Amino acid sequence: MSTPNIRPTQVANQRRSQRILLSVPLRVSGKRTDGTPFVEHTTTQIVNAHGALLQLKEPVRDGQMLSIRNVTTGEEMPCKVVELSPGAKGAAEIGVEFAEPNSHFWRVSFPPEDWSTRSPEAKHFSSSPGSASRPAKDPVVKK
Repeated sequence: MSTPNIRPTQVANQRRSQRILLSVPLRVSGKRTDGTPFVEHTTTQIVNAHGALLQLKEPVRDGQMLSIRNVTTGEEMPCKVVELSPGAKGAAEIGVEFAEPNSHFWRVSFPPEDWSTRSPEAKHFSSSPGSASRPAKDPVVKK
């Protein structure tokens, strides 16, 4: 599996919604250039409120209309191919954009652009003792 293309910072800062690494099982359908229908099962690599990055073995073209069905929920959305990149094992990496933004399609909550771990809304926890999010305890000194 190849890694998603890393974009220059300027382009990455122009994103309309936060991206989340999430594997969601999908049923992708569309029509080949000869008009015959195809269906392929795949999973997402990255999702956002405007679409996703996924891999397809079926050849598609930039601007092609597809339909993606979230296998878990059964919900289906029309989308358009907006990015094509060569992928691993004969499957191209495909960026798709929903016909209309739908932040609930993936069943996740997208954080606001200005969110950080220092935001008041963020829950502070740590997986290791002595991390910066927990106050350090004074050592006990015996005399």
